Amino acid sequence: MGYGFKVEISGEYALFTRPEFKVERVSYDIITPSAARGILEAIYWKPAIKYVIDKIYVYNEPEFTNIRRNEVSAKLLGSDAKALMNGRPNAKSYINTKDVIQQRASMILKNVKYVIEAHFELTDKAGPDETEEKHYNIMLRRLRKGQFFHAPYMGCREFPAKFKIIEGEAPESSLKGERDLGFMLYDMEFSDLENIQPMFFRAKMINGVVDLKNISIVR
Repeated sequence: MGYGFKVEISGEYALFTRPEFKVERVSYDIITPSAARGILEAIYWKPAIKYVIDKIYVYNEPEFTNIRRNEVSAKLLGSDAKALMNGRPNAKSYINTKDVIQQRASMILKNVKYVIEAHFELTDKAGPDETEEKHYNIMLRRLRKGQFFHAPYMGCREFPAKFKIIEGEAPESSLKGERDLGFMLYDMEFSDLENIQPMFFRAKMINGVVDLKNISIVR
């Protein structure tokens, strides 16, 4: 196991979208491991390391609220950007939101607070002069100073996340008992870029803690 650390994250709102709902967005009860990894990568990201989420500590009872948001049903394609760069003026260069705007409902979480316990491992992209200790010290410095690569968020960019390092043991959660949270998205498998696959696991929270060290992955 690589060098580990604990990070407390909190936010007023959060949306960790369940993939089984197509149009309307519905959040999982708690943060997903992939969203937790995304927050760590927002703080410090390098191709030489990959984050592994070991535990998720949940401190607030999951509380949902409904909102309606304006979204657009179109997007600009990379092929359009390349066409414009190659001098083809007829390529699509913008989105007129008035023509493609859609109002959709979302069931989101509010008043969320977690502690992410994680470690990182070196990848095959690490150079000969890169060590776990080097990246660990950089991560600690950024956590202590509140620095980030881009602003971390709770599932969607409009829901910013506050973060701070936990040095020592994570505080005990007030949530007691065992809860079966059902199948939850663990991460995406990018080994075959032509066939990216989602990975799921059966999430169980015991006394406010979801232990991810010995889970069974379902594809």
